Amino acid sequence: MPRRIPVSIAESAIKDFREIRRYYANQDAVQVGNDLIAKILLRIEALSEFPDMGRVVPEFRIKNLRELIVPPFRIVYRRDKTRVRVVRVWRSERLLKLPASRENPCSD
Repeated sequence: MPRRIPVSIAESAIKDFREIRRYYANQDAVQVGNDLIAKILLRIEALSEFPDMGRVVPEFRIKNLRELIVPPFRIVYRRDKTRVRVVRVWRSERLLKLPASRENPCSD
């Protein structure tokens, strides 16, 4: 059985979850939003046992910046030696861009 590592969720990803919930509530599809969030959280939980299951984010090609696809969303996470940190949960058609104030999305 694989060794489990801690998984945490950055404030940016928590804001993404709030936006997802708000969007589906505004579409009168609260249950759809709740179901999608539950599905995303299940995939995030799996990262504890399988932290390398996501692919490298193609926009950056940085080895420890990875993503999982849960249609229609991308779960973007940073894979370190001892932990995983989910940094964004975005619509899968959106391309990621580095914020102007951050040179490396893999640093804290």
